[in-house]
Amino acid sequence: MPFDSTGKISFDHIYTEPDPRAFFGTLRRLDYDIPQQAKAYFAKLIDEYRAETGVKVPTVLDLGCSYGVNAALHRCDTSMERLYDHYRDGESLSRDELIARDRRMVEKLAVGDGVRFIGLDASAPAVDYALAAGFIDDAIHADLESEDPSEEQRALLAGVDIVISTGCVGYVTEKTLVRIARENRPWMAHFVLRMFSYGPVAESLGELEYDTTGVDGVFRQRRFASDEEKSQILDNLSVAGVDPRGLEADGRLYARLYVSRPNGAAGGLASALNALPLRDQG
Repeated sequence: MPFDSTGKISFDHIYTEPDPRAFFGTLRRLDYDIPQQAKAYFAKLIDEYRAETGVKVPTVLDLGCSYGVNAALHRCDTSMERLYDHYRDGESLSRDELIARDRRMVEKLAVGDGVRFIGLDASAPAVDYALAAGFIDDAIHADLESEDPSEEQRALLAGVDIVISTGCVGYVTEKTLVRIARENRPWMAHFVLRMFSYGPVAESLGELEYDTTGVDGVFRQRRFASDEEKSQILDNLSVAGVDPRGLEADGRLYARLYVSRPNGAAGGLASALNALPLRDQG
C-alpha cells in the first residue's frame, strides 16, 4: 500500500467503497480499536452535556464519520468485534441487501436514548451508506479544510451540540474545527494520534473563547501495517519530541483525548471523563 503525507499507510480506498465491507475487513486485520476505546467516553460526554444544559435530545456531529461507526456503536450499543463479525457474515449480500440488514440491526438493537447523529465526511459513498443504513440521522458531505460550508450545511451545523472524532484531527486541521465551532459553539471531544499536535486547534478555538484540556491516558488505535510504516511513524514522533517507548515502539499507534468547551470549564469535563474506569488503554 502507498503511504500518505503523514507517513502512515494510505487507506483511502476503503473509505470510498459503496459499502463498509472493505473498511471492516481491512481494519480488523490491524486490530483497529479506537472507536471501541472511545465509546464510553462519548457516552459520558453526552450525559454530562444533558445534565448541564437540560437538552434531552442532543445533536452529535461525528467528524470524519466514514460509514457511521461511532454512531452505530452508540445507537446499537454494540462493539467493534460484533461489527467486524456482522460485515464478514454479509460478504455475499448485495449493497441493497446489506443496507436492509443494517436497518434491521438498528431497529432491533437501538437503545432509544434520544441522541441525534449527523455524520460529516469528505467521502460521499461513506456518508451516503451511513445514512441509508440508519446509523446517522443526517449527513454532510464536505471538505471544510478547503471551503466554507454551504448555507444548507451551515443550517445543520447550527444545530450541533457536541462534536466528536476518532482519528481525523491531524488530517483535518483547525480550519475545519473553527468552521464548525463558529456556527453554534458546540462541546468537542477528539481522539488525536500522538504524532499530531492538538496545539494549533486549541489555539484557534481559544480565539472563539474555548478552553481545552487533555484527558488522562493513551488509547490504542491499531497495529502498524508494516515495519516500514512503524519506522516512519517513529521518525515522525522523534521529530515531534514524543517518546514512543512502551507505546508506538511496541507496535501500535496511540491517541490522546482532548476536550474543548466554550467559556471555560474544560477541566471539569475532563475530570468527569477521567473518572471512567480504565479500559485497557495502553
